[in-house]
Amino acid sequence: MKPTPPHHQLPESAVLKDVLKSKIATVYFYDDVAVVEAKEGVTLSYKTAFSLLISGLNYLRASSWVYISNRLNSYSLNPQDYRYLEKIPTLKGLAVVYESEIGKKNAEMEAKFFNKPFASFSNLTEAYNWARELLDA
Repeated sequence: MKPTPPHHQLPESAVLKDVLKSKIATVYFYDDVAVVEAKEGVTLSYKTAFSLLISGLNYLRASSWVYISNRLNSYSLNPQDYRYLEKIPTLKGLAVVYESEIGKKNAEMEAKFFNKPFASFSNLTEAYNWARELLDA
């Protein structure tokens, strides 16, 4: 067990199991919920994040899981790359935590490119609770 970052403010039931750091992002594993925080100015794409994705899948093994994009920083992504994420059978949904109205509108646009459950939230706690409900259903 690792100490939960203070900015996560999650329910006590959320236990941080592991942290994976790379040049483009940090991934926090709360059992079967992966909270991804991309670094400022990076471009997240299938190509740039492939090794991070493989490492994460190795950690999660065959468990069902939910991806939460905690958007604390400004970075770019191509929502068409969501088609690759959709092919992961154990991925049950994706949530975006936005910091601004522009972030909210971007998430609403991105939802059109993802054909599994997708939701956007103004805080990480709500996103985590949604992920738990999705996994426990």
